[in-house]
Amino acid sequence: MPEMNATSASALSADNSSRYFVREHHPENGTLLGFWLYLMSDCLIFACLFAAYAVLGRNYAGGPSGSELFDLPLVALNTSLLLLSSITYGFAMLCMQKKALRATMTWLAITGLLGAGFIYLELYEFVHLIHEGAGPQRSGFLTAFFALVGTHGLHVTFGIVWLITLLFQLNKHGLTPENNRRLMCLSMFWHFLDVVWIGVFTFVYLMGVLP
Repeated sequence: MPEMNATSASALSADNSSRYFVREHHPENGTLLGFWLYLMSDCLIFACLFAAYAVLGRNYAGGPSGSELFDLPLVALNTSLLLLSSITYGFAMLCMQKKALRATMTWLAITGLLGAGFIYLELYEFVHLIHEGAGPQRSGFLTAFFALVGTHGLHVTFGIVWLITLLFQLNKHGLTPENNRRLMCLSMFWHFLDVVWIGVFTFVYLMGVLP
């Protein structure tokens, strides 16, 4: 009997211990705070690229200038695509707040298509410039131009990949709190890229065509 009581007590103890779960502490809004810190670091990267362009933007080395190379109607179309994608992402966030899953995914898909159109036109511009002999190695101006615009394009490409990943997660899990938080982070990232592009369009293209 004592042996049975000891065995039972041991089994009961093991059974009770299995009912306790240890969860990691996750600070409230910690993800959003961390993402804001990431965006601030991205701001520093683009600030350095803008500064480099400000220094090298008139160093043509006997090569073509911005007024000879830039196709403003094409750039204006590209800018419209990116700004319109910001609006469609806003519609997706409104649908997310209404718990409308299909509408959210539809607006996200439209946003991704607009972003892909932006990348296509940017690549078309790069290929055209290189074909004309105005590659990044031609002058300090073109080196700074390709670095700044190309880095922004890489960010947009990453945003599209992130958006596609979110579409798969939404289709599988729906509008869970985790997916809503991810949508919020991508929203900040996407609007941040719009703000940066407005600076690029004004500082690089519009000022670049001035004599």
